[in-house]
Amino acid sequence: MPSLLLLVEDNELNSDMPSRRLERKGYVIQMAADGAQEVNMAMELRPALILMDLSLPVMDGWEAIRRLKGNPETATIPIIALTAHARAEDEKTALDTGANDFDTKPIDLNRLVGKIEHLLKPSATGTLPENP
Repeated sequence: MPSLLLLVEDNELNSDMPSRRLERKGYVIQMAADGAQEVNMAMELRPALILMDLSLPVMDGWEAIRRLKGNPETATIPIIALTAHARAEDEKTALDTGANDFDTKPIDLNRLVGKIEHLLKPSATGTLPENP
């Protein structure tokens, strides 16, 4: 069964290409346009992984990550923070906030898919990741 990914991006041009390319890789993609919508969708859909832009309207990605990681029902969902800011302090802040990984825009699909696959692979105990 394909993994459900939640792509959170407020710019349609920035979400169209990666969503189509990830779907061709076999993932099911749901979209959210802001952090508040994403938090609600994550609670409802329980995606296998979230791709989170950090610069979002209504609720930014930083706050959305804090809320998801602070909620026991969504805390285990892996999150890859996505941003056009490629500074080392942005990566450190994203990881300190609770993101499981960090990637920069423009998206390098091969690198991003590698990070997704790493976060979704079965654990060393042989159990499947939650929400496959």
